[in-house]
Amino acid sequence: MAAPLDGIKVLDLTKLAPGPFCTMILADLGAEVIKIEEPGPPTGRRAQQAGAAGTRGPANSFSSSPYNALGRNKKSIGINLKSGAGKEIYFRLAQRTDVIVEEYRPGVAKRLGIDYEKLSSRNPRLIYCAITGFGQTGPYRDLVGHDINYIATAGVLSLLGRPGQPPTIPHNLLADYAGGGMHGAIGVLAALVARNQTGRGQYVDISMMDGSLALLAQSFSSFFANGKVPHRGETIFDGGIPNYNVYLTKDEKYITIAAIEPWFFANLCRALGREDFIPHEYDSSKRAEIARVFTEKFKTKTRDEWFAILSKSDICAGRMLTLDEVPGDPQVLARDMIVELEGPGGRKIKQVGVSVKFSDTPGSIRSLAPQLGQHTDEILGELGYSKDELDRWRESGAIK
Repeated sequence: MAAPLDGIKVLDLTKLAPGPFCTMILADLGAEVIKIEEPGPPTGRRAQQAGAAGTRGPANSFSSSPYNALGRNKKSIGINLKSGAGKEIYFRLAQRTDVIVEEYRPGVAKRLGIDYEKLSSRNPRLIYCAITGFGQTGPYRDLVGHDINYIATAGVLSLLGRPGQPPTIPHNLLADYAGGGMHGAIGVLAALVARNQTGRGQYVDISMMDGSLALLAQSFSSFFANGKVPHRGETIFDGGIPNYNVYLTKDEKYITIAAIEPWFFANLCRALGREDFIPHEYDSSKRAEIARVFTEKFKTKTRDEWFAILSKSDICAGRMLTLDEVPGDPQVLARDMIVELEGPGGRKIKQVGVSVKFSDTPGSIRSLAPQLGQHTDEILGELGYSKDELDRWRESGAIK
C-alpha cells in the first residue's frame, strides 16, 4: 500500500533530537531517508557529546540500536564530508534528492561548501531545511543553546510551575521535538506542496525558539488583548483553579481533572458528593475551600478506582501514567501507539507507533535503525560508483 511520501528522497545530516525526529516523521510517512554519518568512532567533541547523551560506546552506539525509534525507516551511509571524495558523493546525492535536513550552526554548511546556494544551483527543486536554536537571522543566531534556553527566551518557561516556586524544567519535548523537529517536518511538507505549484524548491529556516513561541499563540493573543501577564500556576490551564488540576490518590498516584465547562464541573461535584459547590465554579473566594475538599476526597480511593467512576460520569478525567504503565493502556493499544517489531536475532523490540492515521495511505515502520554505513555500498552503487572506487575511498577513510 502506498504511503503519503512514497518517492520522496531525503538526505539526513542531523544527529540530536530535533533533526532526527523531523526525519523520523518523514520516514514514517514513506520517504526514503538516507542518514549521512561520519565514518569511524566518535572523536573530540563528537565523542564528548555522545558520552553526555548516554550513547558513548563501541561503534554500535544507541544511535544504531534497534531500540532507537529516531533511526527507524532510515538508511545509513558513512561519508567524510571534509574529503574530496565525500563531497563529490554528497553533491551527486543532492542532485537526485528532494529534501535535505541539517542542524549545523548558522554558517557551518557554507564553510563546508555544502550549503543551499551551492546545491540549489545544481538542483533547483531541492528543499533544504535547516534546524537551529535561534534561526539564521537576528542577534542570537550564533548563540549556543539547548531546549531550556529556547523555551526561556520564548516565554514558555515562565508559565511552567507552581505559584511562588522556581519554574518547572520540562523534559526536552517543547523546543527540541515540538518547536524544532515537528515544525521542521511541517515546513518540509509545506515546501513539497509549494514545489508542486512552482516547480522550485526553497530554503526552510526552522528556529526552535520560533517554534516554541508559536506554541504560545493563544496565550500571547490574550496578553495582547488585555495586557495582563499570566503568572505560572495562576491561570485556569496550569493549576490556578481546583477543577483543572492534579490530585494525589490513595495509592500515591495522580488523577487529572479538567472540568472547566459548567456542565463538567457540575458532574464532578455530584460524583464527589459536593453538589453545594456547583454554583461556585467562578467564585474565587471559594477556590481554596474547593481545592482542599477535592484534595482530601481524592485520597479516599485509588487512582484507577476514581478513573472508573469519573470516566462513566461524563467528566474530563485521566490517569497520570508513568512510562512503564503507558504500553498497557487500552487506548494506547487500540490506537497502535506502542508497536512490537522483530529485531536482530528474533528479539522483540517495542517502539512508539505512527501518530498520524491515514485512511488510504498509512505510514508504517518498515525497518529498524541501521548500523553506521550499512547501506553505503548499496546507495553508492545506485549512483554509478564502481567497487574499485568504493574500496579505494574506504581505505582512505572517505567512506565507511
